[in-house]
Amino acid sequence: MPLPIVAIIGRPNVGKSTFVNRLAGDKQAIVHDEPGITRDRTYRPAFWQDREFQVVDTGGLVFDDDTEFLPLIREQALTALTEASVAIFLVDGQMGVTAADREIANWLRLQNVPVLLAVNKCDNPEMALAQAAEFWELGLGEPYAVSAIHGSGTGDLLDELITYLPSMDEIEVVEEIKVAIVGRPNVGKSSLLNAFLGETRAIVSPISGTTRDAIDTVVERNGNTYRLIDTAGIRRKKNVDYGAEFFSINRAFKAIRRADVVLLVLDALDGVTDQDQKLADRIIEEGRAAVVVVNKWDAIEKDSYTIYEYKKHLQNRFYFLAWAEAIFVSALTGKRVKNILDIVDTAAEEHRRRVSTAVINEVIQEAVTWHTPPTSRQGRQGKIYYGTQVSTQPPTIALFVNDPKRFSDNYRRYIESQFRQQLGFMGTPIRIFWRGKKARDLEHSPNRATKVK
Repeated sequence: MPLPIVAIIGRPNVGKSTFVNRLAGDKQAIVHDEPGITRDRTYRPAFWQDREFQVVDTGGLVFDDDTEFLPLIREQALTALTEASVAIFLVDGQMGVTAADREIANWLRLQNVPVLLAVNKCDNPEMALAQAAEFWELGLGEPYAVSAIHGSGTGDLLDELITYLPSMDEIEVVEEIKVAIVGRPNVGKSSLLNAFLGETRAIVSPISGTTRDAIDTVVERNGNTYRLIDTAGIRRKKNVDYGAEFFSINRAFKAIRRADVVLLVLDALDGVTDQDQKLADRIIEEGRAAVVVVNKWDAIEKDSYTIYEYKKHLQNRFYFLAWAEAIFVSALTGKRVKNILDIVDTAAEEHRRRVSTAVINEVIQEAVTWHTPPTSRQGRQGKIYYGTQVSTQPPTIALFVNDPKRFSDNYRRYIESQFRQQLGFMGTPIRIFWRGKKARDLEHSPNRATKVK
């Protein structure tokens, strides 16, 4: 069975995201002094004592207002509850019991899930018990006084929480392929996630900036487990003001960093923009495997030449990303969406692949035979002694040479192309470091290291 789920429920601005960060032991959830920052369900791993679980942050619940995203936020919170083994109802101890708290408490009593009541913002230990006592009137059992900021009181709450969770002996922990879904605003990232799952997992709206946090969803297919990470749309830096969007984009960049494979989603109607190229550069810089997903293919008027012309457009604009396979899909109709994970499987496998030193040196020997290293004006020729793969994710190869300066950029590109042709590594970047005869460390400076694109 998968890890159990703990849903965090409450009205806006009671500190749910701060509390989730406390339980998860990091600061991934966006915390900002503005109601409605969290809109979708965001899943984060956490543990207490000998139990592991997933904690789910949900948007602030408001029942007397149906404007903008509020009905969708309620729908997302209800879905989180149906998945949860236990829910934590978070309230604001400094504000006291509100009408909204009473309404949520009545709603929670109708749900088929155990509920623990956590009174947040009890930052003063001398006043904490008095603040919490007021919430007995909600009729949800003992109120636990906690401080999400300082961490006080969370231990007693978690001791009670784990009594509702299965032991680790009952849970089979499986290796996941982490897949980040990134792209510009409104290219269909959330729609793509929903199409994967066949349900409304992420809120979809034509309003730019609907998705704010990086949303994790675990899905199983053909014996593999994938952690799909939907991210906020990434606009050009000059158009982003400090605030919720700024933090959203930082989360998106962190999602790229922690992914095994990145789905770079394009809008078929827009083609490859300058911002798409910058995102591709970021993926390469982080050394992540990649798949180019051309979405909204259903909206393109086609003839027998359309696909070939569009592929040529991709080759011209993404010449440095030629190793990434492209797929043309429609999140709206679901066409070819399920095929994406087949490509992800290949890219993840290649990203983790290790090639023996013997095979690498066979490639080098053949490459040098066909095209010898250049000779300087002083008659000094570059020599490649041998090469070896030093790491994976991405595959990284060190070449030991007499002097890296004797190898021109053209020759370096030639060697890179030979590794691509002979070893493949489809779907992943590879890195090549040129190590001088007297050096003992890999050369990381720009004139000594070449990233294969």
